[in-house]
Amino acid sequence: MSLFTRWSTLMRADAHGVVDALEDKALVLRQHLRDAAAELDCKRCRAEALDAEGRELQKEAERIARRIESLDRDVAMALAEDQEDLARYAIKKLLPLRHGADEVERRRAEAAEERAELGERLAEQEAEYQLLESRVQGHLARLEREREGGRAFGFELVVTDEDVELELLRRRPTAEGGA
Repeated sequence: MSLFTRWSTLMRADAHGVVDALEDKALVLRQHLRDAAAELDCKRCRAEALDAEGRELQKEAERIARRIESLDRDVAMALAEDQEDLARYAIKKLLPLRHGADEVERRRAEAAEERAELGERLAEQEAEYQLLESRVQGHLARLEREREGGRAFGFELVVTDEDVELELLRRRPTAEGGA
């Protein structure tokens, strides 16, 4: 391995070490949790948009169906009166509406299918999010305990060198009592 390669590897490792030292794990965990919640919110919004689109398509389908019914009656009436020109006129209006009704129904089916798939994924991911949230909260609590380290009962436990020396003296057998 050349000197330059080794130096480059050492510099990259040192840079990663600095970033790791600067990175607060609790902040990163909380940010990941917020990102997951935001993603769930986006999916919920998409589900609501698909629901609204489905309602609008339903209204449009009903409007078109009423118009088709009316034109069908006009065609039947014109044919009953031997008015083929009027029947042709009504049919010219009727045929695009039937095509439009087919398109609306196709789009309604697509939206319903997408909504069903999204609903399943959303339910799964919400359950996964709940699990993730509880795991993150547990991990954050563990990090907090580690950060507090020597803290107990709301005050800092500071062990000095003198405290250690005194404890050693207490534990050493005395010449009088140990012999």
